[in-house]
Amino acid sequence: MENSDRYIRMIQWREKHIGQRQFILILSVIVGFMCSVAANILKGIIHFIQNFVTESASSFELNYWYLVFPSVGILLASLFVRYIVKDDISHGVTRILYAISQRKSILKLHNTWSSLVGSSLTIGFGGSVGAEAPIVLTGSAIGSNLGKFFKMDQKTLMLLVGCGAAGAIGGIFKAPIAGLVFTLEVLMLDMTMASVVPILLASVTATTFTYIFAGSAFMFNFSHYQPFVVERIPQFIILGIVCGIVSLYFTRGMMKAENFFKRIKKPVWKLVAAGSILSILIFVFPPLYGEGYNTIEALINGDAYQVMDNSVFLNFGGGIWIMVIYLVFIVLFKVLATAATNGAGGVGGIFAPSLFLGSITGFVVATLINMTGFDASPVNFSLAGMSGVMSAVMHAPLTGIFLIAELTGSYSLFMALMIVSTVSYLTIIVFEKHSLYAMRLAEKGELLTHNKDKAVLTLMKMENVIETDLQILSPDMSLGELVKVISKSRRNIFPVVDSDSQRLQGIVLLDEVRNIMFRPELYNRFTVRKLMISPPATIQQNLTMEKVMQIFEDTGAWNLPVVDEHQRYVGYVSKSKIFSTYRHVLVHFSDE
Repeated sequence: MENSDRYIRMIQWREKHIGQRQFILILSVIVGFMCSVAANILKGIIHFIQNFVTESASSFELNYWYLVFPSVGILLASLFVRYIVKDDISHGVTRILYAISQRKSILKLHNTWSSLVGSSLTIGFGGSVGAEAPIVLTGSAIGSNLGKFFKMDQKTLMLLVGCGAAGAIGGIFKAPIAGLVFTLEVLMLDMTMASVVPILLASVTATTFTYIFAGSAFMFNFSHYQPFVVERIPQFIILGIVCGIVSLYFTRGMMKAENFFKRIKKPVWKLVAAGSILSILIFVFPPLYGEGYNTIEALINGDAYQVMDNSVFLNFGGGIWIMVIYLVFIVLFKVLATAATNGAGGVGGIFAPSLFLGSITGFVVATLINMTGFDASPVNFSLAGMSGVMSAVMHAPLTGIFLIAELTGSYSLFMALMIVSTVSYLTIIVFEKHSLYAMRLAEKGELLTHNKDKAVLTLMKMENVIETDLQILSPDMSLGELVKVISKSRRNIFPVVDSDSQRLQGIVLLDEVRNIMFRPELYNRFTVRKLMISPPATIQQNLTMEKVMQIFEDTGAWNLPVVDEHQRYVGYVSKSKIFSTYRHVLVHFSDE
C-alpha cells in the first residue's frame, strides 16, 4: 500500500511540475539510452556465443559442426520461448505493427528482454536470421512499457513505441537518420513535427551511447570504390530491377516456406524438419551461417573468394564461374535457410538477410557486367545492392538509402544508392502492395497505413460502435404488443430475434407499420412475423471497420444489424455512430 501511494504521488508530482511535451522529450532520451544498452548487450552475447562455438570447433573439421550447432541454437531458443516466455515473439516488426493498430500500442513487458535471449541463442549458434528485428521489438517494448508506467495516453504510447524502434536502429547500426526514417516508413506512423523531434532525439541518443560503448568505427569498412558518374546510371537501373526481382522472390518465398512449416503441427517434427534443412544448407553453403556480415565484409573489400572457405564447392576449382554459380545458389537458398530458422522455433528478423542478399546480388551483377566488357565496380554494386534489396523487401527506400550510407560512410555514393533503391522499390510494388512485415496484417485488415481514412478505420474497434439499446421483438408478437413497444421506444428500427436460438429473423421498420398501427381492429390479426422484412445486409461481429464501411456503401443503408458467426443477434451499428467515433479518433491522433 505504501509503495502504491508513493507511485501515485510521483505521477501527480510529474503532472504538476513537468509539462507533457517536456516529459515526452525526457522519456525519449531515456528510451534511446536503454535501446543502446540493449543493442550492445545483444551484439555482445551473440559474439560471445559465436566465438565459443568457433573455438570449440577449431580442432575439428568445421564443416561437420555446421550440421549440429544451428539445430542446437534453435532447440534452446524454442524451449526458452515455449516453457519460459510462453508467448509468440517471432516476427518482431509485425508484432509492433499489430500492437499499434490493434492493441493501443501496448507491448507486453517480457518483450523488453525475451527477444534478446531468443535471438542470441538462435543467431549465436548459427541461425540464418538477423538480430535487428528482435532489437526493434525490444526497443519498442521499452518505449511502450515506460509510457504505460507513467500512465501516458494512447497517442503518446504510439509515439514512444516509435522512439523505441528508432533508438533500436540507431543503437545497433549507429545510424540515427535511418532510425528516424525506418519509424516513418515501416511503422507507418503519420508523424507531425511535434512527434518527429522525440523520435530523432531517441535515435541520436542511442547512436551516441553506442559510439561510447563500441567506438565510432563504421559497421562495414571498405577501401576501394569508384566515384559516381552519369554514364553508369543504366547499370544501376539494371541492378535496381534485379534487386526488385530478388526481393520479390525473397518475400514470396518466405511466405510460402513459413506456411509450409506452420502446417507441421508437432513441435518435435517441426524442429527435426526445419533444423535438418538448415543444417544441411549451412554445411553446403557456410556463408548462410549466422547473420552473414562476414560475407558482406569480404565482398566489399575485394576478398570474394574468401566466401568459399570451408565449402565443398572448392573441389570444383576456384574459377570465376564457379564463384558466380556458388553465390547464385546462396541467394536461392537463403530464403529457405531463414524460413527454416524461424519455422523451427528460432527468433530473428529479415534485416540482415536482406543486406546479405543485396550484397551478393550486387556483386554478381557487377561480375556479369564486367564479363560483357563493360566496367562495373563490385564494391559499388554490393553497397547499392544492399540498399536495393532492403528497400524493396521492407517497402522503405529511404531507410535503405540512409542505412547503407550510415553503415559504411559511403555518402559519396548517394546517387547510386538512390537510383538502385528507387528502381528496386518501383519494381516490387508492381507485384506486391505490402512489405513482408505488413503482408500478414494487411490480409486481416489490421494494418495501420499512411492513408488517413484507412488508418483511422483500422484504429476503430467494432465493439465501440455496436448499439445494444434497441427493443427486441419476438416473431410471434401481435401488432398490439408491437404498438406498446413502439410507444416506449425512441428508435424506428426493431430487430426480430428467435427467443430460443437468439438468431436474427428480420427487422421491423416504423415506416412500414405506421399506416396500420392506429387501427385497433387489426391488432390481433397481424403478427411481427408477417410484418418483418429482411435487412439490406448483416454485419459479422469480427469484421474490420473498413469492410463494415464498404458494406454500408454497397447497400446504401444507415443502420445494419450485427450478428456473430452463428447468426445470433448482437446489436446494431449505424453510420452516424461510426462517423461520430471516426471524428473522435481523428481529432485525438491529429492534435498537436
